[in-house]
Amino acid sequence: MIREPAEVAVSPDGRVELPMGLLVEAGLNVGDRLLAYSDGDGRIVLRRASDAMEDLLRNGNL
Repeated sequence: MIREPAEVAVSPDGRVELPMGLLVEAGLNVGDRLLAYSDGDGRIVLRRASDAMEDLLRNGNL
């Protein structure tokens, strides 16, 4: 399902604030540890660290 995107901006120190609604839709909670990686030109992926580790152990990839 495609959800309506939220526009955010990168601050001068490289930070991006994500809207709470976006985090809720993704099932993320305050304090969750995330892994961030580039997935090509203009795309950054955030994964819950515990989910990424489970995938890595199970399949050998993120």
